[in-house]
Amino acid sequence: MREYGLIGYPLTHSFSQKYFTEKFLREGIVDAVFHAFSIPTVTDVKTVLQNHPALKGFCITIPYKKAILPFLHDSSAAVQQMGACNCVKIEGRKLLGYNTDVVGFENSFIKKLQPNHTKALILGTGGAAAAVEYTLKKLGIGYLSVSRTANKAENIVGYDDLDGTLMQEYTVIINCTPLGTYPKTNDAPGIPYELVTPNHYLFDLVYNPPLTKFLQLGLAKGAAIQNGYEMLVIQAEENWKIWNG
Repeated sequence: MREYGLIGYPLTHSFSQKYFTEKFLREGIVDAVFHAFSIPTVTDVKTVLQNHPALKGFCITIPYKKAILPFLHDSSAAVQQMGACNCVKIEGRKLLGYNTDVVGFENSFIKKLQPNHTKALILGTGGAAAAVEYTLKKLGIGYLSVSRTANKAENIVGYDDLDGTLMQEYTVIINCTPLGTYPKTNDAPGIPYELVTPNHYLFDLVYNPPLTKFLQLGLAKGAAIQNGYEMLVIQAEENWKIWNG
């Protein structure tokens, strides 16, 4: 039996486990199983590998997309460039790192992109944000990262810095934080939603619920919106290709 899995913490809502379990049933794949490994520290990945010698690959979610890097034996150029990995293929005893978030994000993101969407605010600075930064560079879209703690030297502004000038200039806003994820559906990033206009495009990497408060507030101002579900489906299928390539 081939084994695959997801590592992260906490895993209160595993898209990947549900998706792959349903995929195996739908496609008649009877020799594979998908596990959710909720591990309190990234070093626990060693225990997972010891206990599951049939593991062929795993995907990675919050908060280990950056922390997994020291455990990899090799990685793609994209992973090395952005410093984040969300997909590991196991060959023998070697862990090979890839990033399929970039494919999932780009293919979903570009569908609603308009000519005026030339600059973006990236909310958050974690592993998912790294994939978004990588993709925006590829697309030629300028960006500012937004965090609770500003660091101008690293091109990071604080939420309090988001004034009328910045909000008018940066018409794409991408939520790479977990804020708004079920069950805390009343949470939302602290941007000035009163300054959002129909010229804006709000993309939320969160998929559960489908319409987060972040997206609701953007929609109320006439902005284009997109959640993270399609991105997750695309990257899941890319993971499967890598694991079985």
